[in-house]
Amino acid sequence: MSPAPFRASPDLKRLRDEGYCVQIVGGYLVMREVPYVDAQRQVRRGTLISNLLLAGDVARRPDAEVNGHVVHLDGDYPCDAAGSPIDAIRHQSCHQQWGCGLSSRHSFSSKPEGGYADYFEKMATYAAILSAPARQIDPEADPRIYRSAEDEGDEGVFKYIETASGRAGIGALTEKLRGSVAIIGLGGSGGYILDFVAKTPVSDIRLFDADDFLQHNAFRAPGAPSIEELREVPKKVDHFAGIYSRMHRGITAHSVAVDETNLHLLDGVDFAFICIDSGDAKRRIMDKLESIGASFIDCGMGLELVDETLGGILRVTASTPEARNRIGQHVSFAGGGDGDVYASNIQVADLNALNAVMAVLKWKKLKGFYRDFEGELHSTYTTDGNLLLNEVAA
Repeated sequence: MSPAPFRASPDLKRLRDEGYCVQIVGGYLVMREVPYVDAQRQVRRGTLISNLLLAGDVARRPDAEVNGHVVHLDGDYPCDAAGSPIDAIRHQSCHQQWGCGLSSRHSFSSKPEGGYADYFEKMATYAAILSAPARQIDPEADPRIYRSAEDEGDEGVFKYIETASGRAGIGALTEKLRGSVAIIGLGGSGGYILDFVAKTPVSDIRLFDADDFLQHNAFRAPGAPSIEELREVPKKVDHFAGIYSRMHRGITAHSVAVDETNLHLLDGVDFAFICIDSGDAKRRIMDKLESIGASFIDCGMGLELVDETLGGILRVTASTPEARNRIGQHVSFAGGGDGDVYASNIQVADLNALNAVMAVLKWKKLKGFYRDFEGELHSTYTTDGNLLLNEVAA
């Protein structure tokens, strides 16, 4: 993880300067090797874990968020020098997985009047509460071990620390989303899919689209490009890669239509979102993805203008190595693409976004992030009646 917060935040810097072994892991502030006494009056060392509230690289006041005064311990319940539990700070005891190799068994609540001024005061206070009984038994039991944590070499996939998962306590779930993802087609739903995927720890995001980003695209895509940007006529992949590379590393732009000459660009992908109309191209792409054992989702949208109102159906169809049969049943390989002069191509930003949400939800279900009782691989949403239907897996 980048050491920038320890340079930019005086309270975090002070923790290190005064000898505490602290680092930022998965958006949490972690203090290692804190001495405490267990029920057998043995001096042990554990790890304190705290949520971390950041504004860029600068730490905010801990109590600016709910339960900002709480910390978690990876270790046995701490006791006084006589081996009796320190009940004054007891919050709750349960095993929790935080992701990035972090777990805890207990949490503590000790909030001074007015709250903690900064993270130095918070972490040093808890370290003192836990280590004071240990020092009665062993005067050398000091939480200030003057050893730097080895975290400066790991930058991670994000350009700045992802604290949302830690704040919600879902870091272990978020880790399930790691992998390599391709998004094929950025004309409508693909742009919104990128917006959602770029906020996950996917290590490799490959974008495929040969088209320019034009004025009509601006009105059905995420974000708000300036007229100066539109005048430059960027490629779609370059436009979106430029935006999302501000927060996420590992985004690669391929300004090509995927065909038989460049299918190798999909090698190594474990998941793909297909957001194109051309039937021939879809068939080639899906054959390639199946050959490399990748799962994928095909998005479809059909809107019609009838009696001066729009209506239609959105579709999401998934294919995994264990279940390939839904694609042939629900995906048409006829027509589509620029060569189909009769194809309807009505798109609206809100439905593009909804189609993307349906696709990303299914992806997250397949990765084990969301609970999935039905295991459906095909879903449709009909605008008239607000009707969502799932085809239950056989």
